[in-house]
Amino acid sequence: MSGSGRANKSGLGYEVEKKMEANYDREEAAGTPTHVVNWVNAILGSEHDPIPGTDWKSICNHLRDGVALCKLINILLKKDGKSPINFQKKVMSPFVAMTNIENFNKGIQDYGVDKESEFQSGDLWEVRKGPFLNVINCISSLGFVANKKGATPKYTGEIRKYLDNE
Repeated sequence: MSGSGRANKSGLGYEVEKKMEANYDREEAAGTPTHVVNWVNAILGSEHDPIPGTDWKSICNHLRDGVALCKLINILLKKDGKSPINFQKKVMSPFVAMTNIENFNKGIQDYGVDKESEFQSGDLWEVRKGPFLNVINCISSLGFVANKKGATPKYTGEIRKYLDNE
């Protein structure tokens, strides 16, 4: 059994999960998670406790309840003259956390991030390395949109594209 109480992946599911983990490792080697953490911490400032590390578990566990993400998008929406999203600051259940994450996804759409850049609640909530890459990519996309809108501090990540066979 995995740490989330689910059976371990096998067969094709296992192969897909391993490929996703390898993709995360490639992004980690390129510094994308570090750029994301530095930018999120800089934007949030004193609004939220900083993300304590740049390893995937530290980032994932810190963002898991959706509160920091909701605060992040609300800061950006306010700077852009748009209405903030609603969210629950006290997360007492997975349902509340997933609602916060869904509200974050709605907020990034309002901000101008493509729907394709969103991630599913489970990508963050389930604390699995491979799917967590979707979260990192989403926040990275948000950073690029924020840069286009002139938000500061600037997101310093790089646009990276891969072919499926890499």
